[in-house]
Amino acid sequence: MKRKTWMAALMAAALSVGLMGCTAANQTQATPQVTTSQEEVQGEEVRLAVISGPTGIGAAKLLTDSDRGETVNHYTYTIASDNNEVVSGLTSQEGEFDIAMVASNMAANLYNKTDGDVRILALGTQGVLHILEGSGGTAIQSMADLKGKTIYATGQGANPEYILRHLLTENGLDPDKDVEIVFADPTEISAKLLSGEIDTAMLPVPAATAAIAKSQGSVRDAIDLTQAWNDLDNGSQLIMSAVVARADFIEEHPQAVQTFLREYEGSVTYVRDNPELAGELVAQLGIAPSATIAQQAIPQCNLVFLSGADMKPAISGYFEVLYDIDPTAVGGALPDDGIYYVP
Repeated sequence: MKRKTWMAALMAAALSVGLMGCTAANQTQATPQVTTSQEEVQGEEVRLAVISGPTGIGAAKLLTDSDRGETVNHYTYTIASDNNEVVSGLTSQEGEFDIAMVASNMAANLYNKTDGDVRILALGTQGVLHILEGSGGTAIQSMADLKGKTIYATGQGANPEYILRHLLTENGLDPDKDVEIVFADPTEISAKLLSGEIDTAMLPVPAATAAIAKSQGSVRDAIDLTQAWNDLDNGSQLIMSAVVARADFIEEHPQAVQTFLREYEGSVTYVRDNPELAGELVAQLGIAPSATIAQQAIPQCNLVFLSGADMKPAISGYFEVLYDIDPTAVGGALPDDGIYYVP
């Protein structure tokens, strides 16, 4: 596999969706367990990478069940702080990870840069970005109201920047003339919002959730960018995360992949439907800073599980939007249908 020659370029393109989670490396392995319906299904060893923050929230039940020995597959998992660590583990010669959760456009980058050695198994969060207005303001009601504003934002050169620029443009604003975008760390942005130093910011949940909760009413959620994207009604969905796997693992362990997809879908459903209980699991795993913040953030994460033939119609339009903005956002070319794992 052609990995070493493009490693540096690919890692430079790694994008952070999990912008607010705790930096944690937690590796654990579940006790083997067999579950049956009509015939036995033998669990397999799977090395899984999860990014803290919204990208990893849907996996909380899966990871907890793994710790308890209640999964069919036997997961050795790592909770990473950003995409760089995950990209490295997926594409290194040793192949530290078999399956990983990454930013959606990173999935396209990986597929293109590895000549198809990394493919998408499923799609996750539909959108987690919010425009926040501080200092008790209520002036921002739509994207058009951002004209003349200085917007502090996370995710330069990543999904968040591309999404913000696209939404500004589609709402009649020039991102380079009508607004000033200042990129900074989410922790810095939150601190400036809470102190009143700035009054407009773009943050993902759970960072946005935490800032609102800590502000005692001075910071509000002005625009849900997922809703703003849907309002464009252009046929594309805002899909911000994806589950990917190495092609050789898919080929050599098809049963493990199918079992993972069933167990991950069950985890996403549980987290989405049980935010209070799931919030505790998310905090215990270090995917979000606290149970309270996680509980408030889960409904805003727009968690979904899309796999098989459902993936292409959901995300291909988004890939096209990103490609039109900047071809390097998806690895220089629109991915062909081979990127989607359809058993």
